[in-house]
Formats: sequence, structure tokens, C-alpha cells
Amino acid sequence: MLTRPKVLLGDSITEITCWRPLVWNQLSSANLTDSIQLVGSMTDLPSNCQKPAGFDSHHEGHSGYQAYDVAKTYIVGWVQNTKPDVVQFMLGTNDVNIGKRDAGTILDAYTSILGSLRAANPKVSVIIDKLIPTSWSDKTIEAVNTAIPGWATQRNTAQSSVTVADCSRAAGMTNDMLRSDKVHPNDQGDRFIVKQLSPVLVKVIRAKIEASA
Repeated sequence: MLTRPKVLLGDSITEITCWRPLVWNQLSSANLTDSIQLVGSMTDLPSNCQKPAGFDSHHEGHSGYQAYDVAKTYIVGWVQNTKPDVVQFMLGTNDVNIGKRDAGTILDAYTSILGSLRAANPKVSVIIDKLIPTSWSDKTIEAVNTAIPGWATQRNTAQSSVTVADCSRAAGMTNDMLRSDKVHPNDQGDRFIVKQLSPVLVKVIRAKIEASA
């Protein structure tokens, strides 16, 4: 069976949390884990996370990284050899909290990242996550989330789909789902991300498999 290289791309919300193995469980339940290969330069998993049997720990979640820097410096090198078929990403929180960038600059970074992904694989399918909230409901994060559906629709093509997974406050993410740092998801937040992301991932991966049949 042809395996589909897939990238989980993000910052510390991807790297130091436990939703990745929980998503793997959902893909396993959908009988898809034999059809995909997670790729990336990172393989770490926090010690408090339960590691499922057969879990592929590769990812591109990099603590502290900003969408702007990923777009300008890193993404080309990450994907030029792996040429992923499916990329899921949640980036932008650090652009707001550290980089103090506005929504327009963050969306421009998304556009640049998408261009690099398509340069590596013109048929890549991309899933962009709406950002989880901070406890103080940052206005820039909310502005980015409001803009993401339109951004995705404008860039979606028959050859290279762009789909949204909604992990935002508007979709049900609450302050109770955040750690004491008020930024990262706790166990409840991890489960919420999985609930929002897994059905989208399953749908996109199945569409890839059917298209190649």
C-alpha cells in the first residue's frame, strides 16, 4: 500500500502537548495508520503523554517558532526532501505573543508557507487550524481566526486543497482547557483539539487515498 507522507507543523502547541498521539489513535481507529507516514525533523514526545503502539512520532513542532520565521527561513528545507502529501499546521500564537505581529503579516506568512509546500508537492493537501485562544482572548488571534476561512477558500484548488480545522474559542475552546501558562492546552484542551482536527484529517487522507486508487 502506498504510504502518504504527512507533516504536523507548528510551535510548542504541537511539540510539548499530547494531542499528536491522540490523533494517531483516531487515525488508527479509521484504519489509516498503515496508509500514512508522519515525517519531520523532530521525534520528541513529552514524558507525560501516552504513546500508542506503533505511534510515528515525527513532526515539525518547534517551540518558540513564529509563522513569519517558518515561512522565511525553515519551511523550504523541511519539505524539499519529504514532499508531504498532507500538511496540517497551527502557527501564529508566537507571532502575536513574541513577535507582536499583526493579523495581516501572519496571514502573509501563511501564504508564503503554502507556496513553499506547493513548490515541494503541487498536489499537497493543507489543513490550517484556527488558533486556540489565550486566556485573555487576544484580539490579534481572534482577527487571524476570523480571516482564516476566507484565506483558505481563496487558495483552495482542485489540485491542492486547503481545509480549515476550527480549534478556536468560537468553536468551544475555553480557558478551562488551558494550562496555568494560559497559552498551551491541558489534557482537556488536547482532547478538544483532537475532536476538532481528527475528522478533518481523516476526510483529507481518505480523499488522497481514493484519488490515487
